[in-house]
Amino acid sequence: MSGQWSAETALEWGKKQRWMTGCNFILSTAINQIDMWQASTWDPATIDQELGFAQSIGMGVVRVYLHDLVYESDPAGMLQRMNQFLVMATSRGITTLFVIFDDCWNPAAELGPQHAPKPSVHNSGWVKSPQLSQRTWPTDLDRLENYVKALFREFGSDSRVWMWDLFNEPANGSGVLLGKVFEWAWAARPSQPLTVCDWDASNQLRLKAIERSDVVSFHNYGTPDKVREQVEFLNSFGRPVICTEWLARTTASIPQTVLPVFKELGITCINWGLVRGKTNTIFPWGTEEGAPEPPRWFHDLFWPDGTPYDPEEAAAFKSLAS
Repeated sequence: MSGQWSAETALEWGKKQRWMTGCNFILSTAINQIDMWQASTWDPATIDQELGFAQSIGMGVVRVYLHDLVYESDPAGMLQRMNQFLVMATSRGITTLFVIFDDCWNPAAELGPQHAPKPSVHNSGWVKSPQLSQRTWPTDLDRLENYVKALFREFGSDSRVWMWDLFNEPANGSGVLLGKVFEWAWAARPSQPLTVCDWDASNQLRLKAIERSDVVSFHNYGTPDKVREQVEFLNSFGRPVICTEWLARTTASIPQTVLPVFKELGITCINWGLVRGKTNTIFPWGTEEGAPEPPRWFHDLFWPDGTPYDPEEAAAFKSLAS
């Protein structure tokens, strides 16, 4: 089979899935995707420990960003490290959703040592994949196609992979790459579902992403009412729906009120962040460099030693997952 799953196939897949909570996983010692995956900064001991924190509150899935530059420089090593990650996650009872491309944050990326976090700045080292200088079409398409298809050759029938997120939050200028990554994925046709999120109602690529996905995914950092409103819209497409980003304490996206809505609606939900670390995502978007620590963390659930930031939040996760 090639191409997009039919709605019937997607719904049949959805019936077999259990409701889960999960997190966007970037280990605390990494500032970005390159830091996480390149050999010189690969940190399996910390990864396994922090996957254990996720397991401790009942999480069943992690969403994990990749980067094309790491694969380009070390294809075999990247795939080996991805397999090692899957071994560790599976041993914790956790399945994995890999994110291939990403349009968020810094436009330039390079291998090797990454710069230190800018004090107080949210995701100061996160990088786009591919970086903007490697988006000359059609020149760069062959390289990216080889990368995408290599991932599917290696893991496209791997039961440890729950789903593929082809492109995180594609910006309005990314229509070519968004279209191509769906074409490449459909040609390779992994056994797992494919998705690209609904994340901005003003984005011109919104319907293209939703209508081409096997399973519909979305981001929502708002109140329970905003979650219900978005889910109602997305249910109209007749496919399973999951949330791949939420949790922003200062915008009223908090576990005690939003998690019960996700559970009620049967929407598996993957919050941003797990452990306080180099990404500085305890600070809200737009925080100025050097600003004092916020009175409430924005994202993240644990201190690096595994202590929950808010025991009531941890209890909410555990009780709903049980």
